Amino acid sequence: MMIDPASAEKRFGELRFAVIIPTYNHGGRVAAVARQAMSLGYPIFVVDDGSTDDTAARLRSVSGVHLSVHPHNRGKGAALVTGMRAAAEVADYAVTIDADGQHDPVETLKLMAAIPANRRVIVVGRREMADAPWTSRQGRHFSNFWVRVSGGPKLADSQSGFRIYPLPETLDLGVVARRYQFEVEVLARAAWQGIPVREATISAHYGSALPRISHFHPFVDFMRNFGAFSRLITRRVFTPALWSIGRKTK
Repeated sequence: MMIDPASAEKRFGELRFAVIIPTYNHGGRVAAVARQAMSLGYPIFVVDDGSTDDTAARLRSVSGVHLSVHPHNRGKGAALVTGMRAAAEVADYAVTIDADGQHDPVETLKLMAAIPANRRVIVVGRREMADAPWTSRQGRHFSNFWVRVSGGPKLADSQSGFRIYPLPETLDLGVVARRYQFEVEVLARAAWQGIPVREATISAHYGSALPRISHFHPFVDFMRNFGAFSRLITRRVFTPALWSIGRKTK
């Protein structure tokens, strides 16, 4: 069910939001995603993470977008951090949206509705994945389990890139990962610091109508995931104050 924009504006009128779209070689889609996001009425920060296609050129044609460009590919997490640092100058919360067209920016209102009154929380969009590739569904289960073991919250979709982050709290978490692992590490570290994580159900576009653009490299990214979770679990094991974090997180 869609949230009425007028009601959302009334409830969240005192909070400042900005939209961050990290992108790498999404030239065929990112401009359309940025234009859709502009309908929300919030500042749009797009970070081109060293694309080698026409991504930057297409984005320069979108009036009103704040564009940052990394000279070389540094990873999704690095792009998110660049966007958050820029957005923190004008916003209290950052809405992150993937550049591949998987998400509907209008559903940001669903995420906003999950923010409790007078609470600073992270909100994760829980994707409906009935028609998602098998590898995506299995990857989500894998990630959910290890986020929990790391002391993070119990979530149904720890890999979703459609989120709301409180600023500057997220930047102060000390997240080390700078590629896809940023999005799972931030969940564990948020739980360690007592920042609640909530979920809101969203749609996701898959199938032949939206050919998949993936930069996932099975062996390399498996090793990166292994390294990130090993680091987080080791930190938790040797920090007694973190032993009960997972049981307390709701």
